[in-house]
Order: sequence, then structure tokens, then C-alpha cells
Amino acid sequence: MELNRKEKILKLIIEDFVKNAKPVGSSYLVDTYKLPYASATVRNEMAELEKDGLLEKPHTSGGRVPTTAGYKYYVENLRNEKIDEKYKNEIQSIFSSSKSLEEVISETCNILSSITNLTSVVIGPNSDAEALANIQIVPLTEKSCSAIFVTDKGYVENKTFILNDNVSMKDVKNCMEMLNKRLVGTKVCDLVEKLEHLKPIFKDYIVNYDYLFSTLIKTFYDIAKERSTFYGKENMLTQPEFKDDVDELKKIFDLFSNPDRLSDLISKNEGKMIINASEISDDLDNLTIITKDIDIEGDSLGKIAIIGPKRMDYNVVLSMLEYTINELTKHLIVDKNKGGKE
Repeated sequence: MELNRKEKILKLIIEDFVKNAKPVGSSYLVDTYKLPYASATVRNEMAELEKDGLLEKPHTSGGRVPTTAGYKYYVENLRNEKIDEKYKNEIQSIFSSSKSLEEVISETCNILSSITNLTSVVIGPNSDAEALANIQIVPLTEKSCSAIFVTDKGYVENKTFILNDNVSMKDVKNCMEMLNKRLVGTKVCDLVEKLEHLKPIFKDYIVNYDYLFSTLIKTFYDIAKERSTFYGKENMLTQPEFKDDVDELKKIFDLFSNPDRLSDLISKNEGKMIINASEISDDLDNLTIITKDIDIEGDSLGKIAIIGPKRMDYNVVLSMLEYTINELTKHLIVDKNKGGKE
């Protein structure tokens, strides 16, 4: 699509500001990009873009920077989709060997954070849309074992039990067999309540069952709560907007330490791919969250989000996230169909 003069100028300003993090002036724009317009003409167009709410003049600077509305206009109308071939190759290499769902998503997010120099986060599926699929017991020693809890979305939780002299490995195995029969298929959000109802039955399997029961309760609480895993948190320390601003960094890392707050924001903006963090708090106005669902044939496995300054390279970030989710989806569908045939 052919851009008009005002759009060309807006596009150049946004892309230059993303790269250099400095307000852009008309003379600089003409000289740097060899524009066929007079500096006064560019200045007039910039003034119009400011009236339109797409640019703003920070403090006493003579240059302009994009507004939230300016970035939104850029994403919807001006950006060029592009994918780095190196990134494509790295993503494809993840799928070339056998890995668990968690390993695939983890490695993918590590690459996303590394190449974008931003923070990525995986947010697990809602507990009311996920069910317990299986409990397995793996003996470690005569007096210890590991219990592996698996959900139907591929989430795995491990707990190690140290058994006292009054509890045998056989008792624990029998107890887990009972739980498999009674709890498999139960929604994750209902596990704790259902386990509480089963408490009287525990004494039929283990006389001193309190330790095992309380550990299981805690495990089911852990499975049910919002699960968020962050990658590249330290990348925020290198962003010009934040690296010299201790207060700003504290706000961001407070958000990272409270994943439920982040999940709540994203769930409230369901269907909205780009979220301004000011919707969480006014003092997070300079933070943007880009999020996309991991959806396998209508089955939601959660979301992947990229978090960074409002001044981020939307060309790169959006294209990479879209490519990543598409490739991940294709890979998981193939695996799902293979599993069905077997």
C-alpha cells in the first residue's frame, strides 16, 4: 500500500525512535533519511501528527516521540512483517528432536527473549479448563519417592516424599492408585475440595497419613494457582527507559513478582493482542504487553506474552511472536495426531 507523506514521516519517526530512543526532529529526519522535502514541510507534518494525537513533544525537546495512539496506528497500518532467518532456524531446531511440551515452550521463550532483548512469559491455562490426567509414583530410595502429577494440558508437577518408619512404599502406591481412580478427570480448580472429601478414606491405606495428605493438598494448590514462567527479566535492565530509573524498575519487577496480577490484566483484555500496562496501573504507562494464545484445535494451552517498553520494535516482536505460535501450533497438532493414531 502506498503511504502518503504524513504516514511516511510517522513511520520513519517511530522506527528511528525505536532504534535510538531519542526524540526525532525535522532537520535530523531530512538529513538522515535524505527526504525529498524541506525541513519546514516535515516540521508542519509533524505538527499535524501531534494534533492528531500520534506524536508528542517531550519536555523542552524540539523533537517528537510517538504516543500510544501513534504506535497503534503504526502496528495497524505501517509496519512491515519480517522474520529473521536465524530466528526461524533456531525455532525449527527446537522441533527437530523429541521434547516435552514444557521443554519446547521454555526453549522457544528463551530464544524470543534473547533475540528481542525483552522479557517473555508463559501463562498456563485456566484451572477450570484443565483436568488431572495421571499420578505416577517413582521410588527413589527405600524411604523416599517422587510423585508426578500430570494434567491434560501437559503440565507436570513433581513432589518428593520422605517416608517415616510407619509408612511403606506399598502403602503410598496403593494410596496413589486410589487417587488415580477417584481424581483423574477432575478439574484442577476442584482438586483440593475433592481431596478434602477423600480424607476419611486415607486411613484405610495409610495409618499415619497426615504428612502425605497435607503435601498432596499443597501440591494441588500449586497446580491450581496461576502458573507464569518468566524468561529474560534482566533484559529490562538494559532498556534506556528503565536502566537509570530505579523507581521504574521497581514497579516492573513488582509486577513480575506478582504473576496473578499480570494474568488478571491479560484475562480482562481477552482478544486484545497489544495491551498498555497502564491498564494495570497508571505508573506503568511506559510498559507494553503483547500476548497470543497457544490454541491447539480449540484446546487452550495458555498464552505466550512479550513484555517491554512502549518503545519496542513492533515489526520484529509481533512477527516473531506470530511465527512462533504458528510453528508451535503446527508442531503440537502433529504430535497430538500421532498420539491419537498410536
